[in-house]
Amino acid sequence: MSPKTKFIITLGPATESEEMIGRLIDEGANVFRLNMSHAKHEWAAEMAKRVRRQAESRRVHIAVLFDLTGPSIRTGDLETPYNLLEGDVVEFRKNGIEPTVPLSTTVNYDGLMGDVTAGNTLVVDNGALLMRIDKVEADRVLCHVKTPGTMGSRRHINLPGVRLNLPALTEKDHKDLALAVGCRADYIAGSFVRDAAHVRELREAMKALEGESQIVAKVEDQEAIRNIDAIIHEADVVMIARGDLGTEVEFEELPILQRRIIKRCHELGTRVIVATQLLESMISNPTPTRAEVTDVMNAAYEEADCLMLSGETSVGRYPERCVEALVRISSRIERSGGHGFGQSALLRDERQKTARAAVTLADSLPDARLVVLTRRGVLANHVAMLRPRTAGFYAFTPTERVCRQLALTRSVRPFKLPFSSSIEETIENVSEMLRKEGLVRPGTPIVIVSDILSDHFAANSILLHHA
Repeated sequence: MSPKTKFIITLGPATESEEMIGRLIDEGANVFRLNMSHAKHEWAAEMAKRVRRQAESRRVHIAVLFDLTGPSIRTGDLETPYNLLEGDVVEFRKNGIEPTVPLSTTVNYDGLMGDVTAGNTLVVDNGALLMRIDKVEADRVLCHVKTPGTMGSRRHINLPGVRLNLPALTEKDHKDLALAVGCRADYIAGSFVRDAAHVRELREAMKALEGESQIVAKVEDQEAIRNIDAIIHEADVVMIARGDLGTEVEFEELPILQRRIIKRCHELGTRVIVATQLLESMISNPTPTRAEVTDVMNAAYEEADCLMLSGETSVGRYPERCVEALVRISSRIERSGGHGFGQSALLRDERQKTARAAVTLADSLPDARLVVLTRRGVLANHVAMLRPRTAGFYAFTPTERVCRQLALTRSVRPFKLPFSSSIEETIENVSEMLRKEGLVRPGTPIVIVSDILSDHFAANSILLHHA
């Protein structure tokens, strides 16, 4: 039986072949991520096609996620990497400005000098190098190296606690967004989302291109943490991107923030992904470390909707073993129960209260199945957020896109089914499909909850049916 937790797999040189994509689906992949920080447009478009073909040949609903680069700050190009020692002075300057010290590089964000002050910490390459800003001038900043290391070209810069006036979407993001819409992406992720307005800007830009993707907000800095409730309300999905977030906050705070964000997503009814370094050692090793097993177990125990692999599958040596590890760990912890944050979900309207009643009924009946009839997937997500305990939770919808957009919703298995004008006929078709799939036996209780209107079925209704 598949785990309730869903899995996002990042494609790259190690996993780009159509055969490998098919094998990863067989292992348990639900969503494939295309990282636009590294992907060329022709490659990304071809990957989306390969995923669609492999999913169709297996008659499963697999989603494609385009992950936009976002407004990241990066160092310039260096002829050779700098080997930096503690106490060295490094200069970060605007393009076209002459260096004033030997260890100097450009920076791709001209507003840097206006955003920082002396005494701020500057972090290079996701924590590989720590520096203190000593001097800020109109066209450059001078930093004191606190930890030795190597700095190469186009390295990522973080400025913990500093409010940056970067745009929500760069010129590159707009081009990548157009590609994502053209490829019918199921999800589009915005990087370095700092407030709800950034989520709205991405959604409006996507809709202006006539896209129908759902929006994933990546939480990666302290400003996003401060605005977390507004971001959760605005986004379709929240991603706890622990790479950049882990350089922006004290490392001992990261697990607490992860748990707090997951709990808040449960309360406010938004799906949540845990990402970055879940199985980092498996980039080169065939088995996870004991710490990684515990980390994955914790995320599954906290009942995150979805776990994401990055370098482990894009460039790693053991992509299939990585997916297998996620499946095994998640399945095991799910058998012993979860944290139960779903019990604290805030029920704001009639539809959500109907979802709670349906889950309570299904969980109280031995061997019951829970079925959602939904046109847009909203009710299925509400039901999933309450974390039903039943082993069989299925969503039926007439639209293939909605099936794919449920691919990262925890525990639900989507089916495409045209709805009949007669509710009796629709329910009989549901029963027949579940029987054909071997998911029910004659007499199995099926709790059906629906938010569709028909002649005989009011919106936000519950029906108990026996197969």
